[in-house]
Amino acid sequence: MRKVQTQEHGDDRKWKTMLRTLWRQLWNYHSFVLIIVTPLLLLPIPLVINTQEAGCAFVMLLMAVYWVTEVIPLSMTAMLPAILFPILGIMKSSNVARAYFNNFHFLLVGVICLGTSIEKWGLHRRIALRLVTIVGVNPAWLMLGFMSGCSFLSMWVQNTSAVTMVMPIVEAVLQQILKAKKSGCSGKDNPNLQLEESGVCPERMKEPVCDEKIPDAPNETFIHVEIHTVSQSDAQAAVCASVEASSNHKDRMLCKAMCIGIAYSSSIGGITTLPGTSPNLIFSEYLNQIYPDCNDINFGNWLLLCLPISVMMLLLTWIWLYWLFIGSDFKFLWQCGGKMSEKEKAAKKVIEEEYNSLGAMRPQEIITGVVFVLMVLLWLTRSPGFMPGWASLFPNHSGYMTDSTVALMLGFLLFIIPAYGPSRKYEAMISWEEFQALMPWKVALLVGGGFALAEGTKESGLSLWVAELLTPLGNLPVLATITIASIIVTTMTELTSNAATSNIFLPILAPLAEAIHVNPLYVLIPTTLCTSFSFLLPVSNPPNAVVFSYGHISILDMVKAGLGVNVIGLLAVMLAVGTWGVPLFSLNTYPDWAPVLPGFNSTMP
Repeated sequence: MRKVQTQEHGDDRKWKTMLRTLWRQLWNYHSFVLIIVTPLLLLPIPLVINTQEAGCAFVMLLMAVYWVTEVIPLSMTAMLPAILFPILGIMKSSNVARAYFNNFHFLLVGVICLGTSIEKWGLHRRIALRLVTIVGVNPAWLMLGFMSGCSFLSMWVQNTSAVTMVMPIVEAVLQQILKAKKSGCSGKDNPNLQLEESGVCPERMKEPVCDEKIPDAPNETFIHVEIHTVSQSDAQAAVCASVEASSNHKDRMLCKAMCIGIAYSSSIGGITTLPGTSPNLIFSEYLNQIYPDCNDINFGNWLLLCLPISVMMLLLTWIWLYWLFIGSDFKFLWQCGGKMSEKEKAAKKVIEEEYNSLGAMRPQEIITGVVFVLMVLLWLTRSPGFMPGWASLFPNHSGYMTDSTVALMLGFLLFIIPAYGPSRKYEAMISWEEFQALMPWKVALLVGGGFALAEGTKESGLSLWVAELLTPLGNLPVLATITIASIIVTTMTELTSNAATSNIFLPILAPLAEAIHVNPLYVLIPTTLCTSFSFLLPVSNPPNAVVFSYGHISILDMVKAGLGVNVIGLLAVMLAVGTWGVPLFSLNTYPDWAPVLPGFNSTMP
C-alpha cells in the first residue's frame, strides 16, 4: 500500500515538474506565440466577410495588437500595410509606398538639423542655465527654472533630446545637494548646495550641551565631567544623525520632484508647437491627407491654442510636485525678495560658475540662435490668418509652401554655413554623421506606417463604415463624447508609444466626428494633445525612461505624480477647446472641408 502511495506521489511530482517546465518554455516564447496566434484569431474577418473594409480592419487590428504589446519592433509593425494592403487588394504597392514618406518627414528632417546644431554647439546649456539664474536658487524656484528650460527646448526639438540636454545640468546640481550632507556635521564650512540651514550642528550644539549639566553637579563634578564628556559626544552624534537623516530625506524628495518635473515638462512643452512632438505632426499631416481642403491648422494658431495650455500645465504641475514631494509651505510664492541664506548663496555661486564657464557666446552659437529665431518667425508669418503672410508674395504658387519648406531650407543651410573662419579648414555647422546620430528613423518609419494605414481606411471605405457604426453617439452631449475619447486615449498612451496611439485612434476619431456631425477638429485636437500625456510609467515614453535611469525616482513615485498631472492636463485641454479654441478654429460650426454624411444626427457643441 505504501509503495502504491509513494508511486502516486512520485507521479504527481513528475507531472507538476513537467507542467512547470512547459509553462516556463511557453513563457520564454510568449512573444512568438502572440505573433503567430493574433493573425490566426483575426483571419476569419477577411475570410468570412471578404470585403475591402474587412481586410483593412484585419490589418488595423493586427497592427494595434502588435503596437500595444511591442512583440515586434514598432517601426517594423508599421511596414505591415506595405505587405498586406497589396495582398488583400486594398491598395497598389506603389500607392502604399507614396504614403510612407511625405511632408511630415521633411519637417522632421529640418527640425532635427536645427536640434543637431543646438546640441553640438552647447546653446541648450546656455539657455537652460540662463533661465535657472533668472528664477533664483530657492529649491522651488530652482525646480521651476529647470522645468521652464526643458519645456522651452522641447518646443523646438524632440522631447527626448530636450531631456538629455537638460538632465546632465540637473544632475550636477543634484549631486551638490546630495554631497552637502557629508560636510553637514563635520564642523567645516560647507560650500556646497544644501536644501536647509540645518547642516552646521556641532558649533550650535556644543555650548548648550555643556552648560546644561555642569551647574547641577556641585559634589561630583569630576565624575560627572568624565561622564558628561562621553554623553556630549553621544548626544552630538545622535542629534547630528537625526538632523542629517531629516536633511537627507528632504534632499531626496527635492531630487525626486526635480527629476520627475524634467520628464513631465518635456512632454508639456512638446505640445506647444506643431513640430514639438510626433503626435502633433502626425495630426497635422493626417488632416492634410484626409481633409486636403482644411487650412485651419498652422504654426501660429496652434501656438495660440496650446501656449496657454502649456503654461497652465507647467505651473500647476510645478505646484503639484512641490506639494507631493517637498511640502505644503508655499510662503516662498510671496517671499521672493529678502536676504538669501548662506546655502542659497552657495547654490547661486555653483550655477553662476557653471554659466560663466561657458564664456562669451561663440559665433557658432550666434549662428544657431539666428537660424532658430528665423525659423520661428518664418513659421509664424507664413500664413498667420489675421493678415497676409509672406506666402502671399507668391500668388501663383498658393499652398505650395508649408512649414516643412521653411524647416528644410534652414536645415539645409546648416550643412553649408562655415563653422569657423578662413584661418581653419572649411567645416560646416553640422555634418551628416552628427545629423544621422540624432535623426529618429524609427519614428519616421512608424509615422509613415500610420499614414499608410490612414490612407488604407479611406481607400477601402472602412472609415465610412466606422462612421455609420458610431452614429448613435450623436445622442450624447458633444463635450461628454470628447471627454470620454480623451480619457481613453490618455489611458492607452500610457501603455503604447505616443506615435502609435495617434496612428491607431486618428482613423477612428475622424469618422466619429463626421458621424455626429461635429467639426472634426473639435474631436481630434483634444485627443491629439492627450496622446502626449504619458506620465505614469517609465516605459510610457522615452523622456520618462531617461530620467528614471538616473536612479533618483521609483515607479511608485512616477505613478503618484503622473495621476495628478494627467488630471491637470485633461482639465486644461477641455478648458481650452471649450473657450478660446472655439473662435480660433470655428469649432461650433461644421466646416465645408469635411464631408456631410446624409441621415446622420446633427449635434453642435
